[in-house]
Amino acid sequence: MMDGLLPVLGVALVAGLASPLGGFIATRIRPSSLFLSLAVGVAAGVLLGTFAFELVPSALERAPLALVAVCFAVGFALVYGLDLLVNHGALAGPEADQKPAVDAKQKRHNKGARKVTVIGAATSSEELIEGLAIGVSAAADMRVALIVGLAIVLDNISEGLSLGAIDAASGEEGAARKTLLWTSLIGVSLFVSAMVGWFLLKGLPEPVLGSLLGLGAGAMFYLTIGSLLPEAESHQFQQSAAIAIGLGFVLVMVLSNLETGAG
Repeated sequence: MMDGLLPVLGVALVAGLASPLGGFIATRIRPSSLFLSLAVGVAAGVLLGTFAFELVPSALERAPLALVAVCFAVGFALVYGLDLLVNHGALAGPEADQKPAVDAKQKRHNKGARKVTVIGAATSSEELIEGLAIGVSAAADMRVALIVGLAIVLDNISEGLSLGAIDAASGEEGAARKTLLWTSLIGVSLFVSAMVGWFLLKGLPEPVLGSLLGLGAGAMFYLTIGSLLPEAESHQFQQSAAIAIGLGFVLVMVLSNLETGAG
């Protein structure tokens, strides 16, 4: 059971520290919109690449296509359900006809809650899923866990920067302290779930691990297209987000093939 503990411990620790690091940077240097588009874009591209080149192929090596497809859909649906729960059952894009009604509903439910508090609570919940993705990946293949860990490190840094930017824009007293508090909670959530996932899942049959990898792939896919891509595009200048997404995607493609060749 203790074989491989140190590597997964290191991956989980670095990924967990990435969120407060992003928050700390945001409290010291207020990131520009262009910087945010690049940071979030690279994180989105890396997550897309991780999904395409690591999680899904690794899942398909261990479980039948139909089972992986079902698990992918379940993972996607679980995070979508979490998104609906956090947003009180209403989601709409900035140009949607339903946007005014959705904003009014959320304002009623979130009355008295700060925007960064709502986002921080939602992100902490999502980190439980990302932490489990690290744990499952490490239980299946440490090489996959390293790539997944890299993706989540970049994701968490960008999330910390975004939370810090929101808090700084609020102008409230103690904004920096609250940013560090929320980003630290996010980091702890990820670390704990990663270690719990690894201890509970290590040694399970290959088809079960393949199914869980498919579940994680679906969850991370939703997080990327539902949160990171819109966030990156909202700050883009001269398609900076698209460029950053492409760079992140290519980075994982290269790393995955280098690892495969080395193996």
